[in-house]
Amino acid sequence: MVFKTDIRAPRGSELTCKGWTQEAAMRMLMNNLDPEVAENPDELIVYGGIGKAARNWESYEQIIASLKELENDETLLIQSGKPVAVFRTHEHSPRVLIANSNLVPAWANWDHFYELEDRDLMMYGQMTAGSWIYIGAQGILQGTYLSFVEAGKKVFGTADLRGKFILTGGMGGMSGAQPLAGKMAGAVILVVEVDRARIERKIKEGYCDYIVETVDEAIALVDKLRNQKEPASIGLVGNCADVNRELLNRGIIPDFVTDQTSAHDPINGYVPNGMTFEEALALRKSDVKTYEHKAKETMAEHVRTMLAFQDAGAEVFDYGNNIRAYAKEMGVTNAFDFPGFVPAYIRPLFCEGKGPFRWAALSGNPEDIYKTDALAKEMFAEDEGLVNWIDMAQKMVKWQGLPARICWLGYGDRHRFALKVNEMVANGELSAPIVFGRDHLDSGSVASPNRETEGMMDGSDAVSDWPILNALVNTASGASWVSVHHGGGVGMGYSQHAGQVLVADGSALAAEKIARVLISDPGMGVARHADAGYEIAINTAKNKGVHIPMLKGDVK
Repeated sequence: MVFKTDIRAPRGSELTCKGWTQEAAMRMLMNNLDPEVAENPDELIVYGGIGKAARNWESYEQIIASLKELENDETLLIQSGKPVAVFRTHEHSPRVLIANSNLVPAWANWDHFYELEDRDLMMYGQMTAGSWIYIGAQGILQGTYLSFVEAGKKVFGTADLRGKFILTGGMGGMSGAQPLAGKMAGAVILVVEVDRARIERKIKEGYCDYIVETVDEAIALVDKLRNQKEPASIGLVGNCADVNRELLNRGIIPDFVTDQTSAHDPINGYVPNGMTFEEALALRKSDVKTYEHKAKETMAEHVRTMLAFQDAGAEVFDYGNNIRAYAKEMGVTNAFDFPGFVPAYIRPLFCEGKGPFRWAALSGNPEDIYKTDALAKEMFAEDEGLVNWIDMAQKMVKWQGLPARICWLGYGDRHRFALKVNEMVANGELSAPIVFGRDHLDSGSVASPNRETEGMMDGSDAVSDWPILNALVNTASGASWVSVHHGGGVGMGYSQHAGQVLVADGSALAAEKIARVLISDPGMGVARHADAGYEIAINTAKNKGVHIPMLKGDVK
């Protein structure tokens, strides 16, 4: 048996594998399970309910062993967290190809998934959990911050949310970015979380400022901080449906309301009301079907409160956890009357190929990240938002596992930046290679009709050819490892998505790969949105030379 305290990615410049790509894959897999990073490393769970890094401990150990022996012209195949084959390919090929949680569409539901999981035939890979590029809560931090900022611009005409009140739910591995993101935007953010231990962890990690036990305490603190225009984050121990209803009954209407509980998974990700947290966990073990039904009933009430906040004047949006779909299933016919965050705020960025680009220092040395921060600020000095973001992140984000940075860069910028970083590795400015990756939530790598592709202009919300093409072109371009997943973010049956990771080891081969992958990968986002008819994407394609054979319209 492997215990979580045993798992910490190696640091430094010493290779334990036969190449830096294999070493990077091993270190990032181990980093996903670092106790500073993972929600429940004993169970191989990284975040998002049951999002795992490997299927079981035997599979984990065999993945590590295979990576250590993998040659520089071989490729390891991973099927839902289990290593199933090694084939000779070539040095330009990915060293690892991963497929997680993929089911034939008619069988793509939680019931069939759980049958397979119970027989140890499948695991839920979420997004960056099963693709070994999770970097802790920072991985979604900038995207959450941008969503709050864009909501502020829409409602108040300003990105400065000082004196404004955000209400949301969830403080797990991904949702735990919310308190700090709200604070960075200048707001007072109240995050409701049923598990006190999660709030305590986020306070320890520097993502949350206060913990309170009652609505009275929470509102008193919110009012005090708002009046002082002091940005701050508060964790309230409670159930979202109950807290939201109580606030409504008191006539307290936040400026912004959203939710990021793991509602995509009614069994493992969401806790029903009408009972204590401990009673809910006991019910989950003793009668899972009753638990699931009660969780969905609570989601319905949760969404009703969000709709009521919207009617009362709050800016309300879904933050991509599929809670609206479950509420509609339970009879809330107008559950989709408030929008998802992508169509509401983020899609214009997607049209430019922008998304949650990230990188990690395999050395474990924070100075390597600070040097890349300086490079980004120099290269993109005209982007005031990006420069301010990096400055804030340096001050407010604590490292979880290997030092890393998230930074939304778009088409034309990612590869230029990565090539410069590769040069820094080559000339010794950085003490070890850098790993570049991204969330599966990116501009051209996901089909998710209730999230990233909600409300596409041409009605192509559910077309999942795009993430498959994304994985194929990243494989053809020579990414270090490539993954295709099903169900991440919103649950089984609701999404298809792909990821890629690229290692900058200072070599000429790495430079070749960067120049291909980091053009084609964000380029897929431009192409996908141009094909759907978005003017921003069409102009981006024409102005930046993205070759789209049937592109129409004039450059503006």
